[in-house]
Amino acid sequence: MKLFLFFISTVCIFFSCSNNNTDEAISENPSVAANKEQQYKDLIKKYPDSQLLKERLVQYYRDNNNYDAAINETDAQIKKDSSNDRWWDIRATLFSENDDTANAILSWEKATSINPQPRYLLPLGYLYADRKNPKALFIAQLLMNSDSSKKNKEALLISGIYYSKSDKQKAISFYDQALGVSYTFMPAYREKAIALYDLAKYNDAIAVLQRALTVQSTYDEAYYWMGRCYEKLNRKDLAIESYQRAIDFSKETSNTDYIEAIDALKKLNGE
Repeated sequence: MKLFLFFISTVCIFFSCSNNNTDEAISENPSVAANKEQQYKDLIKKYPDSQLLKERLVQYYRDNNNYDAAINETDAQIKKDSSNDRWWDIRATLFSENDDTANAILSWEKATSINPQPRYLLPLGYLYADRKNPKALFIAQLLMNSDSSKKNKEALLISGIYYSKSDKQKAISFYDQALGVSYTFMPAYREKAIALYDLAKYNDAIAVLQRALTVQSTYDEAYYWMGRCYEKLNRKDLAIESYQRAIDFSKETSNTDYIEAIDALKKLNGE
């Protein structure tokens, strides 16, 4: 399975735009600059009040997988203003991408304590659910009360993930409700199929994944889990085909390698 935090992958560091000298200064920088890090630092000295520049420096570190530097820069901004929920959100995102779930949770908890908006509650709810923390259900209820169909499906999915280990049938009921809100909600198809897989209902799981593919034919995770199911059913030929499609579509749609599918395919091929 791909990193569970695919739910959080939609939580990115978005930069606000404004028509000021900061944008003008950034636009003057050549894209082929030899040292963009130093350029950002120089511009921050020139425009010390620019949050945009500071965020772009963090993004520069993030883009180059220098998470230590990105987190250190974020912490420096939080030290200056610990009541800024945006910086706590950025910190949480960085930690979640760097596989530090504990610090990600602490940071999103801080962000929501300052400003309990859904974009902070969602990733926090998913992390709580993954850890079977009952606070997940509290957040799900908050999202349901937001009176938004988008938030409702997310809330139902969070509830399903929370129950996925202890009561799979109850989890499946929540996934079905989420799909009732939006039949295009791909994570609900995937989680329902995984629950059925865990219940050894492999044909039922395949049927769910096939429905998902009628909605999004390039959904790589559906192909991956179909491969897992076909393996259990001793359909090696179909398992190989499914894993290969997962690999191909992952590369095509997100330009990333589907490591789990690659490893599964190698194993089936005796490599």
